[in-house]
Amino acid sequence: MLKFAPTAHRPLLARYLSNASWMTKGIAILIGSLILALSAQISVPMYPVPMTMQTYALLIVAALGGWTIGLGAIAAYLIEGALGLPVFANGGAGLAYMAGPTGGFLFGFLLSGAIAAFAAERGLLRTWGGAIVLLTVAHLAVFLPGVGWLSTFIGLEKAIAVGFMPFIVGTVLKTGLAVLTVRAADRR
Repeated sequence: MLKFAPTAHRPLLARYLSNASWMTKGIAILIGSLILALSAQISVPMYPVPMTMQTYALLIVAALGGWTIGLGAIAAYLIEGALGLPVFANGGAGLAYMAGPTGGFLFGFLLSGAIAAFAAERGLLRTWGGAIVLLTVAHLAVFLPGVGWLSTFIGLEKAIAVGFMPFIVGTVLKTGLAVLTVRAADRR
């Protein structure tokens, strides 16, 4: 069983909602999934993988929400999309979309969110160094299943060329923004 940091070191939302009802936590999870859905619509059209603000939102939702709210929001987002709600980039939805070229990135959200939530729950994002390293690792974790799955469509070399290389600058910028956001929230 995972042991979490003392309440004072828990992620912001986990700390504030620790004694909240499940209904309140459920609403927070739905709000988190809405944030992910909205951030997916802020995109630069690229093919086959669009560049969105979603990974920034993902890191924030997971780092501030922790296991229950953060991962719950990511899972809810994926379920909403699987059920046909147009929550994915450019209004995409459904199981066929999830099985397409970007499907691995969507499932990478769970891995990324788990890393960020774990780090937040353990109090590892409470320093600049910890936040920089662990949120970078969490962000890069999206690419492991993403590029791997994309490679089944177009081959590994091309998957790296179109599914990772164009995203390096955006990854650095969005991770830096996430670090600043998490550290600012932690000071509160």
